[in-house]
Amino acid sequence: MPFASTKNISVIFFLIVISCMASPLCAQNDVNATKRKVWKTIAPYFSPPEQFKGQYGSYRTPLKFYDGTRVPSAKEWPAKRREILNRWHELMGPWPDLLGDQELEIVDSVAKEGYTQFRVRFFWTPTEKTEGYLLVPKNSSQKKPAVITVYYEPETAVGEGQPNRDFACQLTRRGFVTLSLGTTEATLAKTYALYYPSIDSATVQPLSMLAYAAANAWHVLAKIPSVDSTRIGIMGHSFGGKWAMFASCLYEKFACAVWSDPGIVFEQDRPNINYWEPWYLGYHPPPWRNRGLITSDNPAFGLYPRLRAEGYDLHELHALMAPRPFLVSGGEEDPVSRWIALNHTVDVNKLLGAKNRVAMTNRPTHSPDENSNELAYLFLEYFLKR
Repeated sequence: MPFASTKNISVIFFLIVISCMASPLCAQNDVNATKRKVWKTIAPYFSPPEQFKGQYGSYRTPLKFYDGTRVPSAKEWPAKRREILNRWHELMGPWPDLLGDQELEIVDSVAKEGYTQFRVRFFWTPTEKTEGYLLVPKNSSQKKPAVITVYYEPETAVGEGQPNRDFACQLTRRGFVTLSLGTTEATLAKTYALYYPSIDSATVQPLSMLAYAAANAWHVLAKIPSVDSTRIGIMGHSFGGKWAMFASCLYEKFACAVWSDPGIVFEQDRPNINYWEPWYLGYHPPPWRNRGLITSDNPAFGLYPRLRAEGYDLHELHALMAPRPFLVSGGEEDPVSRWIALNHTVDVNKLLGAKNRVAMTNRPTHSPDENSNELAYLFLEYFLKR
């Protein structure tokens, strides 16, 4: 049989390449190669440094029921999870019914490079509407992953605020649909959060009410035709980090989460880990305590002192994420020693047979930077993109 000519070999090679490019198998191989590359970058952040491996501190293990009985296997974890969730809702105040029947109201739209930015409106509490921004990549023919971003106001995340906090527009440029939200009016009034049914007689701790609002946002975002409702995450920094943490822990439909330097456990000597303030977990009817650290002359009120006295800490909420993945993008408030608290959720995931679900990056400053953001975006790409 004669050898094929060089010309014929070139033609055959070209046809093979074209065939491979059109093949779903080749496309899947490309996706898998990309995912492996992303994982290689973020993998080191799913393990604590040697000095914190197996360290649990004085935190009460979430692998025991409140009566002290051990959770013996994965089969019993749902009961323990319900116990934690019900106890914290009991402590913070039960949510109103979720508002699952509404849709986003489009106020206006602006064409941006590669995406469209819509100003939108919806009810995020039974009595209050909010406005935010929906960012949708152009040519969104297939359903896409989505991320809700939360902060003091929605403009920062769409690029109209401090640098390195433009989470929504950066994620949209990477192919995500995003919804940017914030408490604009409350921030201007320096009350920051949401108070239901009123600021004078709130029945739900404000930080839990923010989580409720984010859950309602999940429902309106899930109805967007270009959004895959099984792949919606949430991300926030500082105040927004607290908000994203409570939302993702208390509402299990969030597929994953990034919490940027919120202070993931209670501390009373850090003014930015201020869960005692009345707009977080220390609500009491106005007039409010003076803002700042707890002192004998300026004590904390409301739920917060009870939580501390009875041994509760936020690692119990972290455990509610299992087996959903989350990333702590740590800075000044969440140093590498936070692995002592995170190890408890790692153990919950081990019980469930889940690996690589808890991650933490660390930077020296409170503010996010390009590197910490890149790792956060890669984390969301890895767990939300297909």
